[in-house]
Parts: sequence; structure tokens; C-alpha cells
Amino acid sequence: MVLRIETFDNATGGNALYKALTHPRAARPAQGLVRALADNPPVAVCDPGGGAEAFAELFPLNGIEIAGVYVQQIDRLDHRVLGYAAAPLTELGRSGARSLFVSAFDASRLIAQLQPFLPAPMLILSLDRMRIPADRLTNHSRYLDPLNFATNFAFFRDTDRLHTRLTTANYWSNYGGDNPTLWLTLFGDDGQVLAEWCESCGPSGAGIVLDSREIRARFRLPEFCGQLFLHVVGAAGHDIVKYALDIFADEGGDGADRSLSTTHDANAWPSDRYAGLPAPAPGEKVVLWIQNSHPVPIPAGAIGLNRMGEDSVVSVREPIAPFATRPVDVAALLPGVSWPAQLELSAGKHMVRPRYEIVERDRRRIAHVNVERADLVPNPKLPRLAEWLGKGYLLPAPVLPRTQWRTLVLPTPMATCQAELPIAAIIYDPDGNEISCRRFGNLPRGHTSFFDLDDALGTDLLGETYGHLELVYDFAEGGQADGWLHAIFRYQRRDRSHAAETSFGAHVFNTVLTYRDEPQSYNGRPPGLSTRLYLRLGDSGYDTLCHLIYPASRPWRPHSETDIILYDGAGQEIARRSLSIPCSGSRLWRYRALFDAATRARAGGRAYAIIRDTTCRLFGYHGLLRNDGAFSLDHMFGF
Repeated sequence: MVLRIETFDNATGGNALYKALTHPRAARPAQGLVRALADNPPVAVCDPGGGAEAFAELFPLNGIEIAGVYVQQIDRLDHRVLGYAAAPLTELGRSGARSLFVSAFDASRLIAQLQPFLPAPMLILSLDRMRIPADRLTNHSRYLDPLNFATNFAFFRDTDRLHTRLTTANYWSNYGGDNPTLWLTLFGDDGQVLAEWCESCGPSGAGIVLDSREIRARFRLPEFCGQLFLHVVGAAGHDIVKYALDIFADEGGDGADRSLSTTHDANAWPSDRYAGLPAPAPGEKVVLWIQNSHPVPIPAGAIGLNRMGEDSVVSVREPIAPFATRPVDVAALLPGVSWPAQLELSAGKHMVRPRYEIVERDRRRIAHVNVERADLVPNPKLPRLAEWLGKGYLLPAPVLPRTQWRTLVLPTPMATCQAELPIAAIIYDPDGNEISCRRFGNLPRGHTSFFDLDDALGTDLLGETYGHLELVYDFAEGGQADGWLHAIFRYQRRDRSHAAETSFGAHVFNTVLTYRDEPQSYNGRPPGLSTRLYLRLGDSGYDTLCHLIYPASRPWRPHSETDIILYDGAGQEIARRSLSIPCSGSRLWRYRALFDAATRARAGGRAYAIIRDTTCRLFGYHGLLRNDGAFSLDHMFGF
């Protein structure tokens, strides 16, 4: 039950038609368009760009009498469209149709060109009938401009104990965006709209904070657990809305919930499959949050889970309403599967990157699964690239101070072609010295091998200090790879009072040589050899930690030249500090230690920081620390 609609292509990027067809404000007029076609049969379909089947996948044309399908491109003649052999547009006059459906936006020019071929009178309808309001468009002259659909979804919840805080900044103005505004739609768990409103993104660089407590009070809402739809008008540079998302319980209180967790923006393009979902460990409950991203229901049986490496899929048997949110207890769907086993999610392109939440005693932590790619094959060149790319693809992650935290690593297959994972983990001290290497060997797809740093380092190495590790390919025992190396990194307080986890994929770092699209750049062509990372800062009662890693596939500059720039809520620079990180080293620091109380007071409550380096590409992790010992951790993002 996969939706047969293109959402994202790794070569060409996101599909703006998909965004236009599934936008929440387009649903009602799209349904009206279908009714109008049904009321005026028979219908000839003009499909100039392949939009007819995408539209019908979301808004079925069942029961509508179709007189034929007509195309403009000669190469598409005799292709099947909606089950009909495509005919040339020049034959429209013979269709016998009373109405014409032009399955395209900005269709007026084509409709004018078709007039010599149309019988009169004829009702003419196009996808322009489902355009979103004009005040939500960035480019009025081209409807399917990707910047018209700078959108994303966020998991959003507020109860008497649990709250959500979304933070980002007006980075679009830095790319020339003209006074961007943010349209917001809050959906409840049943998919119904709880609130809809618009906010200014403020001046260039201004901080943006959306707090569930404030929103709930403003609109006088009951408790909710749903999703927030974000649409930026006036965007430039990026058509994805990036954000950090904190889920937390009130500090103090009756101790019924000590939750604190951090995640980040969803991948705005739904995928057929996701992976990297951990099975529950003893004493844990893993909840998969299914959030429908579309204005049509998810059919019963369209969503399912299977154990990694096995083909048997267990499906969710109930349908899920448009834009609705449904929690699924993983253990109830797949009983007997436990950590360190991991699961695959068959999602059918019905939702953007889903979240999962692990509930353990009086706390919960949230993270996300990742897109599992079906377009990759093993790359025989990778084992031979060491001469030019050194370590090549590598995946860096913190090793937090070992007297306080335990670090666990679970490699995760993230492509359907991955039958084996030849992996090693290299551990570095803060100054970039290699202190240990753990070889996993050639792991099978369905492996249950996690890496506990205690086993590799004992109790002596690093000790009270910190460092980082890098997962790399290791072909010593053979095996194949495709460059899509991922892992889950899990961090636990030594007293088991709290935990956090994050996941990410490997890249090539800090070499002037390029391979395919690596080293990646935030803006422009590879190689990406500079850094601009966003660091959200905790609200009152929280400190912020930041672990910056200087990974290098080949030896690069001996030290970074890193600036940590503090901005207030209006986007004005308040202060900056310099940091020098050795190549292959890292630095762990805290906001309250780096900036004194007077500086923090000048920055205010909506402050944030930018990590800027023009000499090298850093990879960062950020988190919050609370007085009761709760903490969160996730990787950073840049814009």
C-alpha cells in the first residue's frame, strides 16, 4: 500500500508537486475539484507533466467517467495513464467530453493554447483550483517553486506534565528572504485543527521559539499530542524548515515525570521505508509515533514493522485519519523482540520521518528513525579509496566523561541493499590522539552487536575526561559497503537515572578531494570545508552542553579556528569566544561556563549561538542539563 507518488529523489531533490498536493490548506479545494469533475461527466484528462496519477493517488477519481487521457509529449503517447492509453492533445475534440481536467498548476497558458482543439461549450478545471491562499506564496509567478513550499512537520505535545519547545532562527533573511513569516497549523491526535495562526520571523537572524505551554494558553486548548505544521513564506536559500525540538517535564513537582529529551527537524519528504528503530531493553517501552502527513487516511495494514534481517511484516490493523497521530507499542506489535535487536518500518510514504519514544520508569526520551534507501547498491570502489580519501566515510560521535556516562553504539543498516556491515570504531582523546580501536568484523544485516565503550576502554582510558569515536569502514575481513553507514548512539548516566540517544550517518570530512557529493556543503557544491552550526540554548533552569568534533578523513589543518557567536532574540551579536580544536580532536563545553552571567543576561531568553569556522568542517552535538540530573543529547544542524 505504498503511495505511488514521487516525494524525493537523491539526484534532483524534493518534488514540489508532492508538497503542493498534500498541503493542509489544499485538501478542501482538492476535494471540491473532484466533486466538480464528478458532476460534469464525461471528463477528458489533459496530463501535460505527469500530475494526473499523483493527484489521483491522493484524491481518487474512482466513479468519475473518463473520456480519455491526452498528453503533450510525443514520447508519452501510448503510455498508460490512469489506466488509459495516452492520446495526443490534438485529438481532444474527438473525446466527446463535457469537461476537461488539466492536471497541472499555472495552467492558463496551456488552456489558451488548447482552445482550437476544444469542443464548445466545455467546463475546464485544473489543479489551480486547489492552490493555497496567495498570502502563503513566496513566488507568485511560479506556483511549483520549491520555496513556495518551505514546510515541515514537528511532533508537538502539551499536557499537565509534558511540554514541547521548538527553536530555530530566521536564517532565510541571511539568504535574501524578504520579511519571512511563519504560518502554523496545530493538529490534535485525531487530525483535527486545534489552532491556526501566523507569526513574523522577525529581523534577519532573529530567534524563533514556539513553546507548547504558551500556545496552549493562548488558544485555551486542552491537553494535546499531535503535530505542528510549519510553512515559511518569504523563504530563501533553504526550502526545508530546520529546528531543534525539546520535550521535557516540569522540574521539581511531585517527581511523577523527569523527562528531558531533544530531537530535531523531520525529513520533510516521506519515504517508503525507515530503519534504526531499537527494540525495547528490559524495563523499557518503545512507542512508535505514527503521524499521518497527508490529507487522506492511511489505510489499515499500510504501516508495518519487521525485525531487521527478517521479511515477515506485522501491520497496524487500524486506519489512521488525515493528519492524525497514533502511538504504537512496539512490543505489542512484535512481542519477544528486545534490545539490541532493531526494526524496520514499512511506511508507504504516508509520513515524514517518524519519532519513537522510549519510556523507562519516570522518564522518557525521544528520537527519530532514518530514511532507508532503496536506490543504493554496494560500491566496489570504496575499499580502494583509502589512498586518496584516507578513512573516507566516517561517523563521529561523543564519548562523554566516562566517570559520569556510559556510551553504547549500535550500527544500523540503512539501505535495503546492505546485507553486511564491515565496521570498526576508532576512539580519540580530546587532542586527536588515537587511544583504541574496536573491530566489529563483517556484521550481518540482522546483527545484534552493540558496542559498549566500557568493554574497549576498561576503567582507565579517558576516565574523567572525554573524547570522541569514529565509526569507519573496515574491510580487513572482506565485505561490501555503499557509503550509507549509520548508527544509534546511546548515553546513560552511570546511576541509570537518565539516558539519551541520537542517530546519524557517515560523511567524508575535511579533504579537498571530492567523491560524488562528498565532502558535503551546507550551501553550494562540495567540498564542504567550513562550518555554520546552530546551537539552541536552554531556557531558565537549564544549562547547555556542546560537544564539537573536528573529524578528518585525511589530515587537514592542525587546529580549527572556531568562533562561538552568541546572539540575542533579535539576531544581534552579543559576544563571541574563540576555540581551537586539534585535528581529529574535540572540545566539550557548557554555555554557562563559556559566557558569564552578565553576558547571558544581555542575550536574554531567546538567545542562541552559531558555531562558525571558515577553515574546516566540524560536527557537533548539543544537549541540555537540568539540576535534577536529567540531560538530553542530539546532533546539531547547520544553515
